[in-house]
Amino acid sequence: MPRLKTRVSNLSHLFLPLSVLVILIIVNLVKGADYFKITVVNGAFYGNIPNMLFGASELVILSIGMTLVTAASRGQDISIGESGAISSAIFVQYVLRAGGDVTLWTILVGFLISCLAGIVIGAFNGTLVSFFNVQPMVATLILFLGGRSIAFIIDGKVSPILANEISNRIGTVIPGIPIQTPIILTAVFIVIVAVVLKTTNLRLYVETVGINPNAARLNGINPKKIIFLTFLIMGVCSAVAGFIAVNKAGRHDSVNLLKFIMMDAILAVALGGNSLGGGKFSITGSIIGAYTIEMLNRTLLRLEVNPEAIKVFKAVFIIVLMIVASPVVREYAKKVLDKVQGLIASGPSHHTSGLSQGERGE
Repeated sequence: MPRLKTRVSNLSHLFLPLSVLVILIIVNLVKGADYFKITVVNGAFYGNIPNMLFGASELVILSIGMTLVTAASRGQDISIGESGAISSAIFVQYVLRAGGDVTLWTILVGFLISCLAGIVIGAFNGTLVSFFNVQPMVATLILFLGGRSIAFIIDGKVSPILANEISNRIGTVIPGIPIQTPIILTAVFIVIVAVVLKTTNLRLYVETVGINPNAARLNGINPKKIIFLTFLIMGVCSAVAGFIAVNKAGRHDSVNLLKFIMMDAILAVALGGNSLGGGKFSITGSIIGAYTIEMLNRTLLRLEVNPEAIKVFKAVFIIVLMIVASPVVREYAKKVLDKVQGLIASGPSHHTSGLSQGERGE
């Protein structure tokens, strides 16, 4: 019975993102019945759904890291786009120094170096938050303001181009594989995170620290180390997202790469049923939330909404989401649900009791 209640609770957190996703699918089907149509071009799948999965790759990865940071630190990292820009700038410079002799090994080493850079950035933010008790949004504001300038300097004040076949395949498709490479990389990343959460105590420690740091300390968990660790993971997520983004574009644009993506990542976390005040979290919810946001963007474009006006629609969407997810509305919904469950539970018993009394009267 407790296990069943846990599953019901987990599903209730997914109700909001799944319901929004269903509504968007219905809107798209009304707009055109061929929404799910998939075509094969040069041996690869293309269509609305594959394109959505392709477009949301970076956002999904960043949403995973943002979920852990939010759950443990009770705050958000607003420098993830800038972190991705810095780490991907380092990756590009390493690859370009190889000259025309770019191999898979070159790309792999460059990727690992960019991940190391992401870890250093995460350590910087994590130190400010966990050891100096600076609020996460204030601590990460430093890189938010100066990160792109650092990336621009690393680029040599230009927008370097990745002119090699391997990078092109990472950003598009690998010959003989019909699924676009960024989709595959995102799926692999999700599997790795799922395995880590399943085989370690990371989820337990993060949730415990987010719910009550003092209680966590009394149980032998160091809140500072856990918060610091989540920022390290966020740094890796930023590096992976930057790696995918720069290979997609084929060049490094320090000004526009992953620009303002932190807002969508925070929204994905909230849409996924996670509290922005920390505590229990759902990675699955955040992933669904990220894909929902990407579908929302593409749906608005499909409805021929002006790209600038999309921001207004998203702002209204955020307001509605915050109201629906507010403690007041949740408490009211819980009371209504409890009453409905009470009526369902008591209905058959009253009916049975009535029958038994009738039988006794006879």
